[in-house]
Amino acid sequence: MNIHFLPAPAYNLKMLKRGGELFIRKIISAAVICAVIFSLCGCGETTSKYVNNNTVGIVSAVPMGSAVDVKGEGISDSACAAVIYCADNGEVLYGHNINDKRAIASITKIMTAVIALEYCASKDKDVKITADMYAEGSSMYLKAGEIIKLSEIVKGMMAVSGNDAANAVAVTVGGNSEKFAEMMNEKAQQIGMKNTHFVTPSGLDSEQHYSTAYDMAVLCSYAMDNEVFREIVSQKTVDVEYVYPESKKQTLVNHNRLLSMCEGCIGIKTGYTMKAGRTLTSCAERDGVRLIVVTLGDGNDWNDHCALYDYGFGLVQRAELTGGNKSITLPLVGNGDNSDEVCLVPDKKCEVTLKNGDVGKVEEKIYAPHFVYAPLTAGEAVGEIEYKLNDRVIAKARLVVK
Repeated sequence: MNIHFLPAPAYNLKMLKRGGELFIRKIISAAVICAVIFSLCGCGETTSKYVNNNTVGIVSAVPMGSAVDVKGEGISDSACAAVIYCADNGEVLYGHNINDKRAIASITKIMTAVIALEYCASKDKDVKITADMYAEGSSMYLKAGEIIKLSEIVKGMMAVSGNDAANAVAVTVGGNSEKFAEMMNEKAQQIGMKNTHFVTPSGLDSEQHYSTAYDMAVLCSYAMDNEVFREIVSQKTVDVEYVYPESKKQTLVNHNRLLSMCEGCIGIKTGYTMKAGRTLTSCAERDGVRLIVVTLGDGNDWNDHCALYDYGFGLVQRAELTGGNKSITLPLVGNGDNSDEVCLVPDKKCEVTLKNGDVGKVEEKIYAPHFVYAPLTAGEAVGEIEYKLNDRVIAKARLVVK
């Protein structure tokens, strides 16, 4: 383990002013102050940096990649645009034409569902169906006069891609489709969809309704972090219950065939229009890693997604950085005849997803003072452990008294 010195975070230095101090403590305090001043002048440093290359797994989801095409060896697809996106860290593992603005069809409904479910989190509203909610194309066959919970509408919308359900959401949450589209665009900007513009809640073709493979991957990652959303899109069938008529129930079959044919698939959404062609977003988990695949304009999308997952999962692995019994020991001053040292441990596990070739490149830094003063209590923060890859922080945790 290589040891260097770095400035410590302010909270790491224990204040000395405690009752019953001895004169010798005051001398030590003065020495510490001088050392800090000496450090700030650039003539010395006060704390330790421990560096090792042992990855011993997620605390941070700081994007590691960028929105650019990434070529892959031995892999291809039939899509006009495609991307493999690592939801754990935001890295693009593979992709072509990922920033091309294209019609996206019914995968639009992912955004519609996200907004609806966030609305439901505070109030799951009873929705009375009206004729103006009807729509052309795919439908969950809502009928005027029926009353159904908003969350139940979302189930039907995501399972069978009901355009009527999407309209019902827009009218209920936004007042009308135009105002709801404004909400969709606002949310898109909030989560980093920079090349997207929504016009309809359903994804029916419009010249000003478009997105990109990359932006849709960002949206999928955001949506799959919502537990309710994830539960809905992971089911092969969903049961929808109505408030009125009370006896009405529907069992709807999810259109997403990948739930059955692709290992680890947990969602999310299919789409098709004449203009967009076949669009498909999906999410899969294997060995603790979560990947998202998006294809736009792909006539062979089911098979392409399966192949892209096999390729993508072969590139990455989960690494536990704070595994084992990781700890450091610091001298403890002023503890009388008791122990003269204290053990610090991370306050949580740090797990990250890394490319296979990056596992040995992670740099570990420990920020802590040279020594601390008694008394200390279990769980008290004294320092920080940080993990960096290519000069970017990928995970960190506090160091606390064991």
